[in-house]
Amino acid sequence: MCVTMNTEQPFSTSETVEPPGDISADDFRAALHRAADLAADYLEQVHDYPVVPKIEPGDVRALLPTEPPEEGEPLDQILDDYKRVIEPRTTHWNHPGFMAYFAVTGSGPGIIGETLASTLNVNAMLWRTGPSATELEEHTCDWLRQMLQLPEGLHGHINDTASISSLLALAAARERLVDLDIRRKGMAGRSDLPPLTMYCSDQAHSSIDKAAITLGVGLEHMRRIPSDEAFRLRIDKLEEAIAADKAAGCRPVAVVGTLGTTSTTSIDPLPEIAAIAKRENMWFHVDGAYALSAGICPEYRALMEGVEHADSVVTNPHKWLFVPVDCSVLWVRDPDLLRRAFSIIPDYLTTTETNVTNLMDYGVQLGRRFRALKMWMVLRAFGVKGLQERIRYHCALAKDLAAWVDAQPGLERVAPTPFSTVCFRAVPDLPPDEQDEFNERLVAAVNRAGPVFVSHTRLRERFVLRISIGNLRTRPEHVEQAQQLVTRAHGQLLAEL
Repeated sequence: MCVTMNTEQPFSTSETVEPPGDISADDFRAALHRAADLAADYLEQVHDYPVVPKIEPGDVRALLPTEPPEEGEPLDQILDDYKRVIEPRTTHWNHPGFMAYFAVTGSGPGIIGETLASTLNVNAMLWRTGPSATELEEHTCDWLRQMLQLPEGLHGHINDTASISSLLALAAARERLVDLDIRRKGMAGRSDLPPLTMYCSDQAHSSIDKAAITLGVGLEHMRRIPSDEAFRLRIDKLEEAIAADKAAGCRPVAVVGTLGTTSTTSIDPLPEIAAIAKRENMWFHVDGAYALSAGICPEYRALMEGVEHADSVVTNPHKWLFVPVDCSVLWVRDPDLLRRAFSIIPDYLTTTETNVTNLMDYGVQLGRRFRALKMWMVLRAFGVKGLQERIRYHCALAKDLAAWVDAQPGLERVAPTPFSTVCFRAVPDLPPDEQDEFNERLVAAVNRAGPVFVSHTRLRERFVLRISIGNLRTRPEHVEQAQQLVTRAHGQLLAEL
């Protein structure tokens, strides 16, 4: 047998003059100053880039060495490569022409907060491991609760995204079924466990389906209820589905009302859903990931009647409150249910403190970033009035865009515009399938130009363009540019016909 000997000399601390620690404070300070200049220059000049880089898959990796560096490299050289390789080859969500999906602006105060959170490098799994992080998280979540006029007593904490927040909320809904003892017995192979059913609109976000999969409910028992002409959940169809499931021996667990659907930002009839949930002893979860932030404005909060009856509510400050991604706030009326669902405390995580919050008890993850710091800095830097002003401005831009669509021959708006998202399509004199192909080519032509980026969806099986305004840097001229690109591409496509 051949044995390979290690010829490297063993490491000895006694022979080391300087311990191999971090980079020097001077080098760090110089690099961070340069990084600050890079960040400020980027935000100031981001409009010079096309929103989506004109590259092909694999182009970024082709510019990178295939093997890691054997020796450390100067930070200036690394920052040079960031500027040369990374920055120009990213999709620029901070671009004023980014009007796809929902905007996630990285505001200045939030970027500063993110930098300082990385500096502190806190893992706030326990109060002891992150006192400031834990208490600031609870405090800023309560500030936001007050801003949204949600009931006192709701317990708020921060997750990464609404997908996880909704998953945790629906896990609490399942834990509420104490007679089924799912935490201890699980769901597999149980003859005593009836099929569990959950309900949401056919316009609800796909994360609700993923939660059903993860929690063992399964897509077969996830009921997507038809929506009405304004893309809101139909109460009569919800009633029918619940009655049919109960007659078939199923156990209704939870119903999700969407406050601002992903495609059209429609609001489900929350008061009626709340009443049904209460009558049927079901959990009522409200997904307000995008639109609930607008509730800090009284005129938009008036559209959200019924959210105050929810057992759990989620919104994403990283969408329309200008906190850098990721930051999703989940409030629950009964936080003990979350702890019952998830709290496991091994010996190595026991502490002597009492009457404290240990954030690890409120979800699946043990490690928790200090997300509250960037949210706290954004709320303080802009203030409630400043945030209201920005949201109202975006909604006003969207109303102008909707009016423009309504006035254009050959275009039709296909959904209401309650907030800052406009859905529309071209209606050439073609069969429906060919109309869809026309609109697919239309959105591709608009995006290919570079100054703006818009997205699409399907409504009533038809392909639809979707422009969502929510970036801090978007101005009327950027919306007008989108209009010009739509007009030009529309005309060119019609000419080709």
